[in-house]
Amino acid sequence: MKVPVAAVALLLFPLFAYAQARKEAATPKMNAIEPALTREDVRKVSSALDRYTQDRVMGDLWKRPDLSRRDRSIVTLAALIARSQTGEMPYYLSVALDNGVKPGEISEIITHLAFYSGWPNAMSAVAVTKNVFRRRGVRSDQLPPAAAELLPLNEAAETQRAARVQQDFGTVAPGVVQYTADVLFRDLWLRPVLAPRDRSLVTVSALIAAGQVAQIPYHLNRAMDNGLTKAQASELLTHLAFYAGWPNVFSALPMAKGVFEGRPR
Repeated sequence: MKVPVAAVALLLFPLFAYAQARKEAATPKMNAIEPALTREDVRKVSSALDRYTQDRVMGDLWKRPDLSRRDRSIVTLAALIARSQTGEMPYYLSVALDNGVKPGEISEIITHLAFYSGWPNAMSAVAVTKNVFRRRGVRSDQLPPAAAELLPLNEAAETQRAARVQQDFGTVAPGVVQYTADVLFRDLWLRPVLAPRDRSLVTVSALIAAGQVAQIPYHLNRAMDNGLTKAQASELLTHLAFYAGWPNVFSALPMAKGVFEGRPR
């Protein structure tokens, strides 16, 4: 008895669909980016480091409640860029996108840190990020334009800041003073895609990660003026202990303490 071709196809379709599903499940997604090192890689060098990574960093630190996973991603990216640590950057860029950091915000983080961590560090981040964006299907229209309508400037606060800097350093490096006012505080800080609170989060994280403690009081106060809470600032320090090292964080703790104690209760 001959079986119609259509009937054979109908019988085989479930098997084909099952095999295809298994194949897709076993194939990594195009936009999935794994850590630079597998757990097995780490265990071949230090099983203790693997245990701390899984138990303390991934299993505990990232789940603490006072800083959202989105904020933790911003803090981590700022630390990696500030320290030009590109090895882990693809993984944490992908994690940041999964945690709700928008491509345009990542673009602005890199641009911001060109000024606060140096052009070479920003360009190193660009070299990594362009590949992550390509794999994640990020389009050019998802990124900020070169020039945008700026946020309103707090003229009184900026005038006060500029006068203080001019008085302290105007005769030492007038070019630095001019660029600080014209480019940083009257342009960069007013770009709208990265909210002022997040821009402050990036700045404080980068300063701590780079061990630049002298600038922390001004920028931590500015961050809290921009909406960062004391609990969030405290948790930022805790997070950076793991990603920038205990010595950098302990160097920043006296500065943070002075800011916390000096602000109105």
